[in-house]
Amino acid sequence: MIKKLMIVFISVLLVSCSSPSKKDRIDMGKIEIVAAGAKGGGADATVRAIQQVLTEKKIVKVPVSVSNKIGGQGEEGWKYIKQRKEGNIVSGNSSLLITNNLLGQSQLTYKDFTPLAILTSEWEVIVVPANSPIYNLKQLIRTLNQSESSMKVGISPRLGNDDHLSFMQLNKKAGVDSSKLEFFVYNSSHKVIDALVHHQLDVAPMSLSEVKKQYEQGQVRILAVSSPKRLEELKEIPTWKEAGIDVTFSHWRGLMGPPNMTKEQVAYWNKAVYEMVHTKEWEQLLKDNDLTSFYKNSSGAKVFLEQQSKLYSDLMGGTNDE
Repeated sequence: MIKKLMIVFISVLLVSCSSPSKKDRIDMGKIEIVAAGAKGGGADATVRAIQQVLTEKKIVKVPVSVSNKIGGQGEEGWKYIKQRKEGNIVSGNSSLLITNNLLGQSQLTYKDFTPLAILTSEWEVIVVPANSPIYNLKQLIRTLNQSESSMKVGISPRLGNDDHLSFMQLNKKAGVDSSKLEFFVYNSSHKVIDALVHHQLDVAPMSLSEVKKQYEQGQVRILAVSSPKRLEELKEIPTWKEAGIDVTFSHWRGLMGPPNMTKEQVAYWNKAVYEMVHTKEWEQLLKDNDLTSFYKNSSGAKVFLEQQSKLYSDLMGGTNDE
């Protein structure tokens, strides 16, 4: 009798040790992905693409919903995530998570969350009016160095965003004193483009998707793109590196979860995201939105965020934007 009881006890003990604890399990009732921005924006488009592929390819077996949290340049969505404890409620992120803090507009940093993946990159371009006397990046750099204050540079929607920081990095590498440049801040990229077309601005850095249509219509000229190699859809546009400025700059988006996620929860998302980014459907969604795959898993994302934080801090700390 004692022998039988010992066998039962050992069996129960083995089962309890091999099963994940309650805190390690993900509530599989549903998955919620937070878009830290309004519907139709870049943050929203990214998480809805994630939702679409995870659902249509049955990579996850539970419902996947998207919730939009609007306000504070992503702040409201990220506050919501920080307060969660569940591993099935995650959020998209971007460089704003870092720059909001560096600008003193948020107490949150990337260290407050669990990095899950870096997913996409959108490249920056340098744009001038269609009939500008400047035809390439080398000529622009020479002009900036000769008479910095005479050139009007357009930025949207604020200083400290990726458009602004990419231009700072480019100038720093090229030896241009950015503190002497005259920046004009607009609340939308459409207004920046309109100002270029009407010669109210001389040059503007912006994301490719924001200006691709106007470029194809001949309203503006793109001097160079921040990608490491020429883009398939714009083979005529040289990279910054080809122009002699050995710099790349990525306007990236990724995925993160609440703080203190368990190893099991992180592993769950690593597996799901890996399967997602290797589908034809994901590749097509990126192509349709002029995005490039920039996949890094959770460990790669952690290293990348540390590198980006240092880069942005150096760029923002070493310039005077007034």
